[in-house]
Amino acid sequence: MSRTSFPRHKIRITLLENIHPAAREALVEAGYTVDVIPKALEGDELAAVLAESHVVGLRSRTKLRSAQLELGGKLMAVGCFSVGTDQVDIAAAAQRGVPVFNAPHASTRSVAELAMGCVIALARRLGDKSNKLHHGQWDKSLAGAHEVRGHSIGIVGYGHIGQQVGLLAEAFGMRVLFHDIQKKLPLGLAKPVPTIEQLLDECDFVTLHVPETQQTRGMVGAPQLARMKKGSYLLNLSRGTVVDVPALAASLRSGHLGGAALDVFPQEPTPVQAEWHSELEGLPNVLMTPHVGGNTEEAQRNIGLEVAHAITQYIDRGNTEGAVNFPQINLPSREGTHRVLNIHKNVPGVLASVTAILSELGANIEAQQLGTTRDIGYLVMDVDRQLSDAVRERIAALPVSVKTRVLY
Repeated sequence: MSRTSFPRHKIRITLLENIHPAAREALVEAGYTVDVIPKALEGDELAAVLAESHVVGLRSRTKLRSAQLELGGKLMAVGCFSVGTDQVDIAAAAQRGVPVFNAPHASTRSVAELAMGCVIALARRLGDKSNKLHHGQWDKSLAGAHEVRGHSIGIVGYGHIGQQVGLLAEAFGMRVLFHDIQKKLPLGLAKPVPTIEQLLDECDFVTLHVPETQQTRGMVGAPQLARMKKGSYLLNLSRGTVVDVPALAASLRSGHLGGAALDVFPQEPTPVQAEWHSELEGLPNVLMTPHVGGNTEEAQRNIGLEVAHAITQYIDRGNTEGAVNFPQINLPSREGTHRVLNIHKNVPGVLASVTAILSELGANIEAQQLGTTRDIGYLVMDVDRQLSDAVRERIAALPVSVKTRVLY
């Protein structure tokens, strides 16, 4: 266990939303005080937690916007125990000197497997067959039921999840096409197509695996659905805002599309919302799941361990590798040194100002790393002598300083 100037047991970490127990176990083993709240929070309950926590861990339903982050006077870091970070205003967090960590790849396999499960279920109309049996109807009709072998699948967004979907689909004998805004090396026999329009024109199944950005919001609307082959299928396991759901419902009702599977929706329920409804309710061969793409024991354990490790590395060493809103800093520890961290506004002259303060002390800088984003700079320094509270306060008092911390 590495040395720290602030006792670990005084660092309070609050984990919300049924984060996998592996995360708590790892953080407790590291020496922190960990509180577990199994539900998502909002309003006064969330405000109370933010006021007392040094680190908050959440999944997808608790929202940390700028107003909530202002309440976190002690907040050192936020852990998103998820792939995405849409639930946190990461720019506002950075401006307050709060890095946000996530686990972008830990649930890749789980989401890819769900996508392929949906492909097969749509092709065989298994959702409808199951519903009929639940209502006492024995329907063995083969109408609309197909093998997936020999059919084409188009993957929009060929990142880690998209690549895994492609490999799984190929193993089922499917022809794999993909489109990505960046040039990506195809895996297996997958073939890139230059435009999403070409992919929509050619594929029997279209599956979406893109982040939520200004460019992807409303990416698939009425014009794109009309381009898809008659009887084809649409899957969205990415972000709810990517698909125009009313337009999708209209396409399904008209019989143009043969079915759809959605794990995400434009409006998902809040922690206190009792009911939820969609325009897709009751439509044939439509599979809807409540944002469970990464909800497997394996994925959640991996996410828990990955984010817990990132949090520990930041608190104990100042490392920010994996933070989505901070410069990526990983300065190896050096024996016989004392580490100071300074988060500041990204303006010229900060390094010189900090160095001048340390020079007055007579401290020699053994190692340092400085990284910047558009808005903030993050400086990690190892010096050869103990820094007094007065020196730390002088660095913190610089007009551009956001947060200053002496680790050891």
